[in-house]
Amino acid sequence: MDYILKLKHTIDALFGSGVSRQLPKNLEITFSKKNGRIRNVFHDENLLCTLRIDGGLAITPYFANLLIKSKKFKENCLEIDADSKPFVEEGRSVFSQHVVWCGKNIRIADDVPVLFKGKVIAVGRAVLSTEMIPTMKRGVAVKIRDSLKSQKQGEGSS
Repeated sequence: MDYILKLKHTIDALFGSGVSRQLPKNLEITFSKKNGRIRNVFHDENLLCTLRIDGGLAITPYFANLLIKSKKFKENCLEIDADSKPFVEEGRSVFSQHVVWCGKNIRIADDVPVLFKGKVIAVGRAVLSTEMIPTMKRGVAVKIRDSLKSQKQGEGSS
């Protein structure tokens, strides 16, 4: 079985057709010892994503920065204002009132890259869908799972 092809199909299914073209060439894949499935995908010793049991991908901000070149991938993203940027970088949740723009493909429980001025600063799980985010005046829109600042702190402590 071609695992890279499987990964490309998963990326296209989750984020839009053709997004997998942004995938780097030299990938390292680790497999589960119990069932032999793909567990993690690395590029130049940087974690790109982890495959979930439900078939989804837990992407990292590094991987989102690679995929952001695709226009279809941007439809899965969310842009925030300057007031909430420092909090989101620390790993705090994104509130609906601080969302400047959101893509049309965001669904509840999807992985959502959070952008500030077109650059990915964090990745989280959507609590609200595209239709709900602009109409809500308060409440959490995205719970942040991983941010660029948390990755830098993790590198320094090793």
